[in-house]
Amino acid sequence: MSKPNPFEVAQKQLDDCAKILNLDAGVHEFLRHPRREFHVSIPVRMDDGKIKVFQGFRVQYNDALGPCKGGIRYHPDETIDTVRALAAWMTWKTSLLGLPLGGGKGGVICNPKELSLGEQERLSRGYIDMIWQYIGPEKDVPAPDVYTTPQMMAWMMDEYSKLTGSNSFGCITGKPLCVGGSCGRSDATARGGMYTLREAAKELNIDLKKATVAIQGYGNAGSYAHTLAIDLFGSKVVAVSDSKGGVYNANGIDPDVAGRIKAETSTVANIPQSKKISNEELLELDVDILFAAALENVITKENAGSIKAKIIVELANGPTTPEADAILYRNGVHVIPDFLANAGGVTVSYFEMVQNIMRYCWSFDEVYQKLDERMTMAYHGVLGASKKYNINMRQAAYTVAVARVVEAMKMRGWI
Repeated sequence: MSKPNPFEVAQKQLDDCAKILNLDAGVHEFLRHPRREFHVSIPVRMDDGKIKVFQGFRVQYNDALGPCKGGIRYHPDETIDTVRALAAWMTWKTSLLGLPLGGGKGGVICNPKELSLGEQERLSRGYIDMIWQYIGPEKDVPAPDVYTTPQMMAWMMDEYSKLTGSNSFGCITGKPLCVGGSCGRSDATARGGMYTLREAAKELNIDLKKATVAIQGYGNAGSYAHTLAIDLFGSKVVAVSDSKGGVYNANGIDPDVAGRIKAETSTVANIPQSKKISNEELLELDVDILFAAALENVITKENAGSIKAKIIVELANGPTTPEADAILYRNGVHVIPDFLANAGGVTVSYFEMVQNIMRYCWSFDEVYQKLDERMTMAYHGVLGASKKYNINMRQAAYTVAVARVVEAMKMRGWI
């Protein structure tokens, strides 16, 4: 069975919101499509001396609230519709968190695992060569995403600086600390999700010290979620998985062991003294908390009815289809939607932009405090809208975010 088109999912979610807000038909249609997008061909000289051409994208979905903001993904299955969907979700995410930013996203069709370090650098610089005129601190600020790293962001920032003739640390976020990065950026996505989980647990009277946790996806967000769930709340993580499979251990899984096995064997599926399970089985485990930290469209109408978790924290973008949302809501599963749950990353990226402009650095404690305030405020805004309109949390998040973008477009005279 083919997976749903992610951009069609994003549009369907917006359509539901338009009905709740009773949006004007023209405004609704305007919001269903990106304002602009770029398709580029990037020639890269490979280590064997041959030229290989990579296809890349950058989508600037809506910049009514400020410069676009959004990551760059390197993935062999990247598509323009995936990038469009992610740019749309980033638009609603920055709005929901009250950030003076719009939404954008980028991607290159490639498998960085098959590229040498030199090839990765030439590809990263080549991507910036193709789009540099259309990005920058006042236009569009990229950041890392799936399979891109702080090192790649440093190369991109350096290439942009060369092309513009001045050091421009603020043109890219997610950089290493030594070249304008921010404290707290590495675990920001997972940590922000933890702050929303804490508030949801209070609302549902769940004791996180006694809670069991399953984590699907063991990249940056998933691995940090493993550590933070234990360190912040004392929860027991009983299952983890990645693209090659997963494991279950009722006694709990040590994050240090999981990290070591992942580094040594490239998968957490080889963690010893644990039962091997599939990604599908992990989603349906009888746990209190489920972190969906993998890719899009993994929770569908086919499996939503079998999910037993009380809270789903969507650290990935678009893990739940609209049909699944309806089933989960009917079954009383509290979903913290992606563009709320994983907004910690863009929020600390915003903090990085601010620090670059100020030529000043905040401490870890300052960053975490500011992030906690933003995430807590956003969660309760969404929860309030959910109760006001008697709608699920994703619909509520859309109503809050879209209303702010529409207001900005009206004030600017766009509509």
